[in-house]
Amino acid sequence: MDSEDLLSQLADIHLPAQVSYWPPAPGWWVLAILLLIGLVYLAYKLRIRAQQAKVCQYALAELDGCMAEYATADSSEPDANLLRYVNAVNSVLRRVALVHFPNNAVAGLDGQAWVDFIRQKGDSSLLNEQIAAALSRGRFQTRVEVDSKALYELGRAWINSLYQHNHGTTLEALPLEDSTK
Repeated sequence: MDSEDLLSQLADIHLPAQVSYWPPAPGWWVLAILLLIGLVYLAYKLRIRAQQAKVCQYALAELDGCMAEYATADSSEPDANLLRYVNAVNSVLRRVALVHFPNNAVAGLDGQAWVDFIRQKGDSSLLNEQIAAALSRGRFQTRVEVDSKALYELGRAWINSLYQHNHGTTLEALPLEDSTK
């Protein structure tokens, strides 16, 4: 047989079908699902952070309101005004603690246990003995001696420290309104 006869018996070359972009390979589906899960997780974390920032701003505004009320109070009763201010700040700190640590027995803390809680859970570097005494016995005193600005700064630092360092708690956007008003 002649080589040309053999070549004429061969079938013509068939090109494969063109590669389609759809449907993608299984690896691309897995990657898309992982990216979607990552985006949902990121959106969840950003939502939690936004809620925490909102609650923190609200708590700081409450603290600012306490200071403004104290600054504009009647100067004829300085001891009573300072005692009301200490109790108002203490109330804001308690409400923040109740929102931030809902599973702890925060509501029942008083006296030295309350001061120890403040020391353990947040930035208490500004907490001196005078402020500790005012916070632990504030509601039960007739007269209190404490630096109002130092108490205000402690409150701001403590609240900010709770919301800057997420301790793994999920916050609900709960109002911090005082029910005794």
